[in-house]
Amino acid sequence: MRRLLLLRHGKAAAESGGGDIERALTLRGQQDAALMGQYLARENLAPDTAVVSSARRTRETLECVKRELPSLPAIYVEPKLYLAEPDLLLAHLRRTPPATGVLLAIGHNPGYAELAVALSGFGDMAARNSILHKFPTCALAVISFETDWAQVKPGAGRLERHVIASQLRDPA
Repeated sequence: MRRLLLLRHGKAAAESGGGDIERALTLRGQQDAALMGQYLARENLAPDTAVVSSARRTRETLECVKRELPSLPAIYVEPKLYLAEPDLLLAHLRRTPPATGVLLAIGHNPGYAELAVALSGFGDMAARNSILHKFPTCALAVISFETDWAQVKPGAGRLERHVIASQLRDPA
């Protein structure tokens, strides 16, 4: 079984002198990403491999997440994933090394929400509907496949869960 962890980057600053691609995480974005890393560790969802777009906010999200993991994944920064459409994301997903059991992909909306919905043919359909309506910053979709990465196609995945970082924060 293969497992895909689609994670939208943490909350980022509204503007940057370097343009959109250089927007940094806010303090809340850093905290939420750390909470998501703790969640992945606690739920035994630590990735073998991580791929992120070249945007500063995705790279910073990964840094916060990986500090909480029991082991470090192989990391790839892929410039083509910056604000990519679902078709390009799927093509890249299909090139994941076969030895990867759990892939963490950190990127952007609307592509990530659209990809999560397209891949999720069964599983938690209430969570699928939730993703259609809300996939905020630092939201996670966990999708499993009974096939190799090269064979992944729309509708073939089981949506296991949809987690929003705000659900992980202390209510106090």
